[in-house]
Amino acid sequence: MAIAKNTICVWYDKDAEEAANFYAKIFPDSSVNAVHRAPSDYPSGKKGDVLVADFTVAGVACIGLNGGSAFKQSEAFSFQIATDDQEETDRYWNAIVGNGGRESACGWCKDKWGVNWQITPRTLTEAMAAGGDEAKRAFEAMMDMTKIDVAAIDAARRR
Repeated sequence: MAIAKNTICVWYDKDAEEAANFYAKIFPDSSVNAVHRAPSDYPSGKKGDVLVADFTVAGVACIGLNGGSAFKQSEAFSFQIATDDQEETDRYWNAIVGNGGRESACGWCKDKWGVNWQITPRTLTEAMAAGGDEAKRAFEAMMDMTKIDVAAIDAARRR
């Protein structure tokens, strides 16, 4: 298997393999490609501990690094997943939040490992790209939302 030229590395305390398996279950074009274990004992772990999970999320190559508790996730990094309708938006949102995650604002949520996700319906992205009053109305509607309501964004676009 060829190694990708550019790969996103996501830092986990100790659950990179569990996270990779979860993402592979809920997102299309996602998989766990390899799990690399420590060949010997090391200062913070034992031989056989998972060091790195090589995975793909929605077609994007990623590495989950079990780096310990030194660094925490923040909203400075997020995965943005484009959705086609409310059903798809709800499916991803509910999977993340329902698996120990937390809701945030404006289509953002956080999984149980602290990784941030933007579950963004295409209608919102299209409204922002349209600019002008349409973008303003959609933006203002979004600002009052937690999970994005596709029908409310569509209604705001039409006003």
